[in-house]
Amino acid sequence: MGLYSDFPRKKHDEYLTPFEAARPLKAFLTGVRTFMEPCCGDGRLIRHIEGFGPLCIYSGDIQTGTDALTDKVLARTTADAIITNPPYTKELLLPMIARFSEIAPTWLLLEANFKYNLYAAPFIPMCTDIVPIGRVVWFEGTDEGKQNYAWYRFHSQHTRGPTFHPAQKFPPKPRQKKAVAAA
Repeated sequence: MGLYSDFPRKKHDEYLTPFEAARPLKAFLTGVRTFMEPCCGDGRLIRHIEGFGPLCIYSGDIQTGTDALTDKVLARTTADAIITNPPYTKELLLPMIARFSEIAPTWLLLEANFKYNLYAAPFIPMCTDIVPIGRVVWFEGTDEGKQNYAWYRFHSQHTRGPTFHPAQKFPPKPRQKKAVAAA
């Protein structure tokens, strides 16, 4: 999965986005009323973002037969933003950045060090914002992530490079109490 992970890579890079990864994006969605999610997996990220207010008007995923790189409906749909946790293999990711950012301003959840890779260089000028979120726990039953992540916003008409936003501090997620069986 990532540089420091011991877990085997999942088919189609399907890593379901936990709420803690979506929460930092909430403050940056002012003015976003509608969005599209072209790599939606089980729809978890859609539910998180809709919980912040915006409405998802398009979703698709390669596992249900919708290829985000060729889908004509995606290109014809008008929304305020694209918000997704895309596959990280550069052969898929780079064409997605190019395509999505032509359709609408695009928020992608990526490894934080994406910006330091040479293959990312052509896309950094069109990156408007970088919102660090810290480590993400991708596998239930594990207690810490192995790598830092950030939300990157891309727009094809932007050329000045990104604004880096400081990390936000959130209260810890409340632990759910286990139900006690009646005696």
